[in-house]
Amino acid sequence: MSERTVGLIMTTPVKSMAIHFPEEVELTTTGVPDDRQFFLIDDRDRLFVGRRHGRLVQIQARLEGEELVLEFPDGTVVRGAPELGEETSTDFYELRMVAGREVRGSFSEALSDYTGSKVRLIKAAEPIAYDAEPATLLSQASIDRLGREMGTDLDPRRFRMLFTLNGCEEHEEDSWTKVRVGDALLEVGSAIGKLTPRCAVVTQDPDTGARSGDTLKAIKGYRGLSEDNRWIVFGVYASVLEPGRVRLGDPVVPV
Repeated sequence: MSERTVGLIMTTPVKSMAIHFPEEVELTTTGVPDDRQFFLIDDRDRLFVGRRHGRLVQIQARLEGEELVLEFPDGTVVRGAPELGEETSTDFYELRMVAGREVRGSFSEALSDYTGSKVRLIKAAEPIAYDAEPATLLSQASIDRLGREMGTDLDPRRFRMLFTLNGCEEHEEDSWTKVRVGDALLEVGSAIGKLTPRCAVVTQDPDTGARSGDTLKAIKGYRGLSEDNRWIVFGVYASVLEPGRVRLGDPVVPV
């Protein structure tokens, strides 16, 4: 087996928007500080994400000092220091409740116009708005195996994992308990189990958000469901036992 290494790092300051590919990140016990600081909710206070509007992935979001910048596909740019308003609490896929505060100003108006739905931009009160654990891991070998099942090459971006790993056996990550990734030590698993539940986002083209293949059906076809028969799962969650710097090419060592 070749050496296991970090092949890709993927982050985004706003959940469901275009992903960034940093060469290195500082992983804390609550995640990567600039990752998923913001998310959207609808007029019924429900999470509004890519599976509900795939074209969110076409919005380029970035942080410039104290300012959030959103660049829309037509060239429109909305920017400013987020002014925080009323408190919110949002259900993240029945995995946990995420506290936040509404961002006042032009962001929500521009996003509502773009999506055709009344949405509000929320800044997470916790450091980042993760689903169950602050880190996610998936091996390129697992992606390649799924691609063979579907008869196509799959872009790892569609899975939006924090770390995509090279040099592993297919689904090897499912068997890990602890793993050192760069300078950080992770514990694989979460309150709902090791494996990461997947939604319709993995069926969407990572550039356009348009549906491009029934990835969920393929995963279920050869992997089945989670132990409680509730989720289609692919990749693993991990908590951070020892914070540290993680760089592209860093070794990945199961403990």
